[in-house]
Formats: sequence, structure tokens, C-alpha cells
Amino acid sequence: MQQTKNHTVIFGLLLLTTLFVAILNISLGSVAIPAKEVFAALINGKTSNETWQFIIQNVRLPKTITAILVGSGLSVSGLLMQTLFRNPLAGPFVLGISSGASLGVAIVIFGLHFFGSVFVFQNSSIGLTIAASLGSFAVLFIIMLAAKKIRNTMSILIIGLMFASFASAFISILAYFGTAEQIQQFLFWGFGSLSNLSWKEVGFLALIYIISMLIVVSVIKPLNSMLLGENYAKSLGVNISKTRLLILIATSLLTGIITAFVGPIAFIGLAVPHITKMLFTSSNHTILIPAVALVGAISMLVCDSIAQVPFSENMLPINAITSLLGAPVVIWLILKKRNISV
Repeated sequence: MQQTKNHTVIFGLLLLTTLFVAILNISLGSVAIPAKEVFAALINGKTSNETWQFIIQNVRLPKTITAILVGSGLSVSGLLMQTLFRNPLAGPFVLGISSGASLGVAIVIFGLHFFGSVFVFQNSSIGLTIAASLGSFAVLFIIMLAAKKIRNTMSILIIGLMFASFASAFISILAYFGTAEQIQQFLFWGFGSLSNLSWKEVGFLALIYIISMLIVVSVIKPLNSMLLGENYAKSLGVNISKTRLLILIATSLLTGIITAFVGPIAFIGLAVPHITKMLFTSSNHTILIPAVALVGAISMLVCDSIAQVPFSENMLPINAITSLLGAPVVIWLILKKRNISV
């Protein structure tokens, strides 16, 4: 009873923190906007300054929503992978989904050297998003085939890692023959960015996010059973193959669509589940999944706020900020707990 009360308090604090950081994220930027004006824009749809209103509604609000979806989506994906593979260092990108997206983008960017003007959308964000989506879902298709034929979960992990190595090697070959401008374009895509999405793109991202989360909710009980091993879960009547397939689909959808729209975002999916487990000291996924989603959203909002370089026109790569903050957290967790578990 006391533990439930503590969890309720922590959830309340996390919700308030999410709201506070979201308002802060919208307020900060090259143009400083007072918090009361942000509230006015969100509640009434109007501010005392038309420029502020345009910036909030068309630039910062979509970016803030994107940060929440990306942070929570990657964090939940990381939790699912750590539970499925029973590996505390597993993350949302272990299946090679991100590598598939990177390979799709690389083929489009460097494709001009080999195929001339075949790729009409080569230099557009739409073209890169489509390429990343096709690449990630091609890997998803391969993973789904492997999941049906291979019963050993660790073998699927190895296939994902091998595909990531293959994609990295192929990208290196394409980059070797690419121009300096193409290499720079691919490098900038790899930095990651939350600020290039329109409302339509945010809506599509939110749709895939909701579908994926509905799948996640459907496997919460099997996930709890799998914590004690697949044999124990089978003894409780859990269909391991079906559960594993649903987990892979949800993770792949989330990781694939996020990478396609904002680029590969590092460490959020790896570090956040461990931070959340320290806050809640629970392995119950009924508690962990919403908690991880909230902590992931907060973490992404904080990283994006730092990346904006408040009151400056400069914008740091979001991937660099998540890595700078995420890597020390993982090291600290290992040193503090001596060992980390799923």
C-alpha cells in the first residue's frame, strides 16, 4: 500500500515536471518568449505579439510535441528490448532498424554519383524521410521473417547486430565515392533534428506512436512473465512466439518512424529505463512503461532545451547532447549499482 502511494507521488511529480519542461522548451530559443505568453498561446491560441504566436504555433509547439513522442517512444522501445533479450545494455537500435534507415538515406544522398538524377527528392527532407522509412521497414521485414523461423531470441539479436555491421560497411563504401557536399549532408542528417517537422508529419508520427503503444499495452502481462524466463512464461500459458513478434513489431515501428523523421537519437533508449527503475524500484511493466515514457519525454525535452543554446541563434546537434548526457549516466549507474539488470 505504501509502495503504491509512493508510486502515485512520483508519477504526479513526473507529470508536473513534464509540463514545466515543455513550457520551458517552448519559451527558450533565439527569441525569448515569456512563460505567460506561452500559456496564453496554448490555452487561448493568441498572444500579445503576432510573431510570438507564429513561432509558438508553427515552430516550437510541433518541436516540443516531437521531443515528447521521440523521448517516450525510444525509452519504451529500450525497455522492451532489455526485457526481451534479458540484456541491460540492449537498446532500441539493437535490431538494426536504425542502420537500415541510415542505409536508405545514404543510398539516396550518395546515389547521384552512381545513378545520376534518378532520385528526384535527393536534396529534400521528404526524400530523406521516405528513404529512411523504406530502409527501416526493409529491416523490419527481415527481422519478422527471422522471428518466425528462429526460436532463439539471442539469434535474432545477433542477426540485428550483423545487419548493422553490414549497413555500416556499405555506407562507408558509398561515402568513399561520395563528394564532400554529400558526406556533409549525410553527416548533418546523422546529427539528428527535432525542428524540421510540419504539423502533418507530427500527426503521422503520433499515429504510429499510438498504434505501437497499443501493441505494447497488449503485451504487458506476458512481459512481466518473461522476466523470470521463457520456460516460466510458457508454464503460465504465454505464447512466446506471438509475444516476441508483437514486441519486435512495436519496437521496430517506433524506432523506424522516429529515425526516419528525426534521425538516429543515441542513449535515450538505453539510459532512461535504468534511471526509471531506480526511481520506482519495480520490475512491473504496468508501472514501468508509463513511467519510462514520462522520464524519456522529460529527458528529451531537457536535451533539446540545452541543444537550442537559449537566447542564441546557434543550434547544437541533438544527438551530441543526448550522448554527452547519456554516456555518463550509464557509467554512473554501473559504478553505483556495480551491476545493472533488466
